[in-house]
Amino acid sequence: MSTLDFIMRQPVIYRLWMASHAEKKFAPITTHNDMTRVRRVLDVGCGPGTDVNYFSASQYLGIDVNERYIRDAERRHGDSPGVRRFLAVDAAKFIAPHDERFDFVLVNSFLHHVDEDTAQGILSNLSKLLTADGHVHILELVLPESLSVARIMARSDRGEFPRPLEKWRQMFSCCFDTVNFAPYDLGFLGIPLWKMVYFKGKART
Repeated sequence: MSTLDFIMRQPVIYRLWMASHAEKKFAPITTHNDMTRVRRVLDVGCGPGTDVNYFSASQYLGIDVNERYIRDAERRHGDSPGVRRFLAVDAAKFIAPHDERFDFVLVNSFLHHVDEDTAQGILSNLSKLLTADGHVHILELVLPESLSVARIMARSDRGEFPRPLEKWRQMFSCCFDTVNFAPYDLGFLGIPLWKMVYFKGKART
């Protein structure tokens, strides 16, 4: 484990880092969806509950392999048992009960941390966890094709698998029908520091 990865695994450090850009990163989701209509959420790679407050009116289950993140999320957000739940589990191995399905599955900046086979396995599994009217919502780091600040930032991220935009499109479309595929920038003072993509999809039938 690298020093950076060890530091970012600490919940307080992670939350401080995310606070600088979490809202802007999440903005495409709130722009394109009525969050008040969300009933049941599965937040994959939830970290220390970074996005839980967007789902205050919903039943929420956050999963993450980092037990420190989960304990921190439970301490800060787990005051409503049955409404907000957190589970320390590897997303690649997560199995939901047969009667538990989700109309909103969130995957926020998680898949660039896993290799392609693992990512495809996770996406395939998630497609089976959606309700008939449910959607998956994915925010992901894009690796720009040409040399730029955004490409350098993507390469320096602790996730080892940032992918070009068209690779993300290909991977998502294997399991989901596209409802929205929207590239966007995250930056400072007009300088794009990260290239991102928002994907919304329905499970293929």
